[in-house]
Amino acid sequence: MSKSLRRVTAALQAAGLDIVPLEMAAETRTAAQAAAAADCTVDQIAKSIVFQRADSGDVVLFITAGGRQVDPDRAAQVAGTALVRADADAVRGRTGFAIGGVSPVGHLAPVATYMDTTLMIFDTVWAAAGTPRHIFAVAPADLLRISGATLADFSRG
Repeated sequence: MSKSLRRVTAALQAAGLDIVPLEMAAETRTAAQAAAAADCTVDQIAKSIVFQRADSGDVVLFITAGGRQVDPDRAAQVAGTALVRADADAVRGRTGFAIGGVSPVGHLAPVATYMDTTLMIFDTVWAAAGTPRHIFAVAPADLLRISGATLADFSRG
C-alpha cells in the first residue's frame, strides 16, 4: 500500500468512518474515468482542484462535482484572496498527493478547503484516495465533515 493511500485510509478511520478505498481496474485520474469505474454520474465524483493564494503561495482545495468547473473569480471571492492555479510541485509538496489522485482528506498538513454545494444533492459521492487508481464512496455530509471544508458556491457547469 502506498504512503498516500495509507494516509487517506488512516484519515477515514480516524474520522470514525468504516470506508475502505477501492482499487479500480482502470485509472481514475479524471472525473469521467472515475465515474466510469464507480458506475455513477460524473457529478457524483468529488474532484479535488488545488489553487494557491497569490500572496502567500498557500494552497487552497476546492472539492467540486465532477461535471462542473471551479470558477476562478468566485473561488477567489470565497477564499477572500487572489488565487492562481497550483502547479504539480506545489500540489504534491503541500498535499502529499500527485495531480490525478489528490484526496480531499489525508493531506500532509491542514489545507483551507471549500466544498461545492452541488455535491450535497447526492446520497453518495466518490473521491480520490491518493492514487490514480483508488477511490472511495462517502456521504457528502461526511465528506464535508471529515475534510473540514466550508460549503460554498464557487463552481459553474
